[in-house]
Amino acid sequence: MVIDVRGNNGGFVSEMILERLRRKLLSVGVSRNVRFLTTYPATLFWGSLVCLENETTGSDGDVFAAMFREAKLGPVVGKRTWGGVVGINGHGPLLDGGNVFVPEGGTASADGKWIIEGHGVDPDVEVDNDAKSLLDGRDPQLERSVAEALKRIAEHPRHLPARPADPVKTP
Repeated sequence: MVIDVRGNNGGFVSEMILERLRRKLLSVGVSRNVRFLTTYPATLFWGSLVCLENETTGSDGDVFAAMFREAKLGPVVGKRTWGGVVGINGHGPLLDGGNVFVPEGGTASADGKWIIEGHGVDPDVEVDNDAKSLLDGRDPQLERSVAEALKRIAEHPRHLPARPADPVKTP
């Protein structure tokens, strides 16, 4: 799966999405008359992941790309994000109808160091979307992301276990 966060200029959903992507297969369910297995947890992506970012990825998009890497979910492809993650809050309207936004909070790593702000998130694989390719209807960043996902699938295939033999519970 390629998660494309290009142009994501913020919000508050990265934590929720990353929590779901980090889920690990804990067991499988086997039904008596059904050939296929189910996964536990039931909502689980069991495959290879790639994050696609670019220079218009900012705020919660920046955070998503950084935490995707921190969680070791897969490679980050594209261009460095714009590096703006200090959250702002409006503090009421001004007399002239304008508004004042005040920086309120930033992002630090688990070891207490400031991250992302003013620099962004560097990709593991840098790919530029040049104008000619875009005019020709191509998307080199997406193409490389798909190639990276396919490479990961080939190098680390994931399969559910084979259905176990039916249990015999009689003496």
